[in-house]
Amino acid sequence: MEYGSIFIELFVGFLALLVLTKMLGKTQITQITPFDFISSLVLGELVGNAIYDKDITYFTILYTVFLWGTLIYVIEWITQKFRGTRKLLEGSPSIVIHHGRINRTNLKKNKLDLNQLQNLLRQKGIFSLREVEFAILETNGSISVLQKSEYSQPNREDFDLRPFKEHLSITFISDGKVDWGNLKEAGFNDEWLYKVLKEHRIDHPEEVLILEWKQDEGVFLHPMDH
Repeated sequence: MEYGSIFIELFVGFLALLVLTKMLGKTQITQITPFDFISSLVLGELVGNAIYDKDITYFTILYTVFLWGTLIYVIEWITQKFRGTRKLLEGSPSIVIHHGRINRTNLKKNKLDLNQLQNLLRQKGIFSLREVEFAILETNGSISVLQKSEYSQPNREDFDLRPFKEHLSITFISDGKVDWGNLKEAGFNDEWLYKVLKEHRIDHPEEVLILEWKQDEGVFLHPMDH
């Protein structure tokens, strides 16, 4: 009877977690933020403890999963609805190498030392800091790297091509909201922005899902889906 009870509780917990994962989406699987990671651990611990506690009923397991899932859903909804909360709840990426120069301030801010930085780079197949043009520490602790042109694959030196300067894409509009700070830092103003929107037959920034600008490639714009 004890084995049968464990089986039923485990099966109920499994189905509840499966349904919850489908409802919340793939972020809980990929754990793209520290909050996603912690919520996954807590959820697994809650269900695990409930299964092996003889005083816990099936209803308690379902209630625990539902309540925790609701809290996670509310947080995800808040970050989707209010852009200002994303930095607080999800964190934000940090540029730790900019145009080949290490940003020690951002390293200290993220509690990352040079040995850890080199370890992250080696995981990307980069064994020398001299190869890196840009490196961005993502919110999940991984690192994204843009190599210098002479070290990127295929190697430009193999074709006797002159290396050129790499540039990062800058986001001007995200989810219909204009990042005026990025726009000003890039040397543009609202007049330029509305001119670009007009060229794409768009009247308002709210109609834009994402607008990026890159110095050597210009504008990339993706409108909202209607």
